[in-house]
Amino acid sequence: MMSALLACKSATEHREEADKDAAAIIAQKQKQAFGKTEPFSIVQPADILRRRLIEAQKLLYVGPESLGTDQLEPIEHWPEPDYPQQATPAEALDESAEPYRISLLDALKVGARNNRDYQTRKEAVFVAALDLDLARNSFRNIYSGSADALAVGTGGAGGDGAIVGADVGVSRMLKTGAMLAGAIGIDLVKLLSGDSAFGLFTDLSVAIPLLRGSGKHIVGEPLTQSERNVMYALRDFERFKKTFAVDVASDYLDVLRQADRVRNAEENYKGLIVLSRRTRALAAAGRLRGLEVDQARQDELSARDNWIATVQTLESRIDALKVSLGLPPDARIEVSPDEMQRMVAIVRSNFADAEEAGVGGIETGDVPPADEAPTIPGLDKKNRGPMELDEEVAFRIAFDNRQDLLVRLGSVYDAQRKVVVAADGLRAGLTVEGRVTTSGARNFLASAFLPDGQLNFNDAIYNASVLLDLPFERTAERIAYRESFIALEDSVRQVQATEDSIKLAVRESLRQMLSDREGVKIQVESVRLAQDRVESTNLLLEAGRAEVRDVLDAQRSLLAAQNSLTDSLVSYRVSTLEMQRDMGVLQVDSEGLWTEYVPDEQS
Repeated sequence: MMSALLACKSATEHREEADKDAAAIIAQKQKQAFGKTEPFSIVQPADILRRRLIEAQKLLYVGPESLGTDQLEPIEHWPEPDYPQQATPAEALDESAEPYRISLLDALKVGARNNRDYQTRKEAVFVAALDLDLARNSFRNIYSGSADALAVGTGGAGGDGAIVGADVGVSRMLKTGAMLAGAIGIDLVKLLSGDSAFGLFTDLSVAIPLLRGSGKHIVGEPLTQSERNVMYALRDFERFKKTFAVDVASDYLDVLRQADRVRNAEENYKGLIVLSRRTRALAAAGRLRGLEVDQARQDELSARDNWIATVQTLESRIDALKVSLGLPPDARIEVSPDEMQRMVAIVRSNFADAEEAGVGGIETGDVPPADEAPTIPGLDKKNRGPMELDEEVAFRIAFDNRQDLLVRLGSVYDAQRKVVVAADGLRAGLTVEGRVTTSGARNFLASAFLPDGQLNFNDAIYNASVLLDLPFERTAERIAYRESFIALEDSVRQVQATEDSIKLAVRESLRQMLSDREGVKIQVESVRLAQDRVESTNLLLEAGRAEVRDVLDAQRSLLAAQNSLTDSLVSYRVSTLEMQRDMGVLQVDSEGLWTEYVPDEQS
């Protein structure tokens, strides 16, 4: 019974109620900010991929902290023995399928669940919702209650006794600044002889500020700011999700790019091994000089050195990807090679019309006379990809959708309100207070034999007062008022800086996409020419009409063209994602998966 009085709710019930209230606030603000709601929880699944990889691949780890909070040993006086909950058993990884392969979409989902910064950003939204719930509580009915007991010994016969009292009260702050409070209580005096008496009392009061600190815009300012802080936190998190998704995609595609470089280096190395063997055979037959054999051997060794370097770089890129996903660096994972083929198909589909019309400025018809003055074709701005929008169109889309810009714009209004609040602090203070107190208590042993106390408002005590605080000393308030204007100016500059950074990012993405698109077309043709050159120089070498150095030069040109083509393909794909991120139109759901922006469907 006593424990029920001392703790009406358990720690678990308090936590669950806080989670419920915060979730309701977040859903409300999501609807208000984005016109939709999506699942939001800071309870991270204990059985995340990081933990599964550590266990399935038997990776070395420091201790239970590496696996999750549910694995920690509860300390003494731990309030909730069953929280955090133990991980539910999940399907074990197929260790025979090592390394564990993940696609690009898998990487996005894994990052959303395992990345520590991602989780921290979600918790920031949740904390803002809890702060708002606390701010709202300031304007709710606040109930209070207390009980006390006192044993008294007088030393005289029959003078010993006990005093027991209890009271309950309620108070409420109105948004006008008025404070209402009321309490009712009972005192019970009981002598050890068995005689007893009780008394009742009430206490009602009201305080109303009339000048300084009055008005809804002043009193409700903390609540207003808390409401807006949740919106800002959601918008910041929405922006972070887009940036995070593009960063993960960039790291993932960077691994694919490096893997393609490894394949190119490997094929180049194999080709030079074959060439080195062929030159030795031709030299033995007296058809090549020893110098050319040495040249082929040197290039073979150089190719091996380049292959080793590209393999090591690939390992470093994979480790960087694992860290960005929140996975252990020593986990054995690999990316899906199918992703490169899908990416090539997506990018090349944008160039179908351009390829039919010719590639870049390369002549495809009759070659003009050599003495004719050449003309350099301009950049191909006609056959643009879907994300290569007109600059002003892209700016308008970005201004409407960039969540960080919306936060900056909201901060200007916040700063304006703070100027108003700071100005209020310069005024005189005038507060009207009233109080009514009745008492029929018998809280002394000497009065225990009197009749029981009754509430009698005829004998109540009425108090009224006016408190005037003249503004003679307002140095601190004056400084705060001046600083509020400085903060307002700073918030305006932040808007301007964000606006300029958006324009800069959009223009840079447009330039990069144009450059990469031209690069893809040029490198496609370069690879074709380099392949033809390798084949022809090999035939000429066999016929004794070319030197080994010609074949080596052709092989190096092919390797460089292949790597440049891969670079342009990956760069163009990343640029399209960055463009969507910079315009704020890349949609990322609660699982970390994206929905790309399609201009034709959105118009």
